[in-house]
Amino acid sequence: MVQNVFNRVEKKYLINERQYQELLDYIHPYMVTDPHGNYSICNIYFDTENFDFIKQSIEKPIYKEKIRLRSYGIPTLDSEVFLEIKKKYQKVVNKRRITLPLREAYQYIRNETQIEKEISYIFQRYDLKPMMFIAYDRFAFFGKEDRDFRVTFDQNIRYRAEELRLELGDAGILLFDQKTYVMEVKANFSYPLWFSRVLSRLKIYPTSFSKYGTIYKKIYKEENYVSKYSFQ
Repeated sequence: MVQNVFNRVEKKYLINERQYQELLDYIHPYMVTDPHGNYSICNIYFDTENFDFIKQSIEKPIYKEKIRLRSYGIPTLDSEVFLEIKKKYQKVVNKRRITLPLREAYQYIRNETQIEKEISYIFQRYDLKPMMFIAYDRFAFFGKEDRDFRVTFDQNIRYRAEELRLELGDAGILLFDQKTYVMEVKANFSYPLWFSRVLSRLKIYPTSFSKYGTIYKKIYKEENYVSKYSFQ
């Protein structure tokens, strides 16, 4: 089991196909593609049965947190996955995660074993359950001079309320059309000057956006949503 901690500023932007294509032209001289290329990310978000975590997050408090199980691509039970706590205080994001095989992650979630005290405490205190599966296709870049400066583009955001296991594939209901992208910028507190100028030139502005929160609001208003969770 590996433990990681990240602290950084993260901002999100909703952009269209034209902005996406123009951005790619601008960033190529300054950034390189992630070694993994274009890849899919699968997540299971945990919450209380009343969705207390995401309801609080939607209210935009100064401090908020979420807990999720993440894989890069569709895993097998023996693949390594990430059990994460993501906290945000004002504009600074702190992410703490442990890496373990998917089989052990399911066992941990069922039994609330003391693998990592902070994650175990949250599971026990709130009686968390898998409530939603969210996947998307990501194209990622990092800076040539500053590898901590990262820009990612997420497309084909999809979700489902059933079959909340990562190894069961990444199919789901599309949230947006295929020409809508979520751009996320991750930096150590400041952007390079060239990138700030590009955002201004293309009239791209940050927005308050959460995949989980947006999907929750959509299905809560349009459907009688009941998560069919099970790790049996």
